[in-house]
Amino acid sequence: MSELKNAGEKQMKQEIFLPDDYRPAEDEPFMNDRQLEYFRRKLLNWKAELLAGSRDTIEALQDGTRNIPDVTDRASEETDRALELRTRDRARKLVGKIDAALRRIDEGEFGYCMKTGDPISLKRLDARPIATMTLEAQERHERREKVHRDD
Repeated sequence: MSELKNAGEKQMKQEIFLPDDYRPAEDEPFMNDRQLEYFRRKLLNWKAELLAGSRDTIEALQDGTRNIPDVTDRASEETDRALELRTRDRARKLVGKIDAALRRIDEGEFGYCMKTGDPISLKRLDARPIATMTLEAQERHERREKVHRDD
């Protein structure tokens, strides 16, 4: 029975109409269906872009394997490849954070600080939809992290 309910809820979420120019506003209820759908789409589009970039990188690395006789040119190409792989590793970690944000949307926890439970500002979520803390909680966390790193 709960499987039918979950399938029905997912169906309903997909039917939410959002105009192309929709932006979450402070004067509407926080994390209403339209806002959740806005952030879901934003996260899914970001994830698709990252995955497409990864596919392009894999293709370029496979096609780009060649024997370069000049040592300097070879070193330069290896540096470029290492940089691209680091960028892709960062993208891979971002995809994990995007998936976690999508799970929070499904579980009704998206938009609320994981430390304080307070709402995260819409501006912050629009700029960084994977944010898990309010700006204030994030700053406190970073200050504590810096203090512990210096020990």
